[in-house]
Amino acid sequence: MEREEDDSVSELLRDRFRLSTIHIAEAEAKRNDMEISGPVMTCIADLAFKYTEQLAKDLELFSQHGGRKTANMEDVILSVHRNEHLAAMLRSFCNDLKAKEPQSERKRKKASKKEDQATTSVVHIPDS
Repeated sequence: MEREEDDSVSELLRDRFRLSTIHIAEAEAKRNDMEISGPVMTCIADLAFKYTEQLAKDLELFSQHGGRKTANMEDVILSVHRNEHLAAMLRSFCNDLKAKEPQSERKRKKASKKEDQATTSVVHIPDS
């Protein structure tokens, strides 16, 4: 029974992801005065979903390799190492976030760096 619910939730998330991908592709096509055929749209959505699945698996492996049950920002950056442009954008985003932190927060985090390292920018990965 629980397995059926998990499959149902997974299918729903996959469908929503694909619909969102199609919506984004349509918006970009419209913005650039282009047309995209239905089959190409479906292909883009499937490729995006498969890429995201692989990214999630890599992220899980990097965090496990680091001995953590939660993924941090460094795990995310490492998991996109195959795409240099995306990795550079994520590094820049991460640096921007660090720069926006209040100075008092940064000093506090340096004092207990090891403890806070596991809690900054984390994503919980449930046990399988």
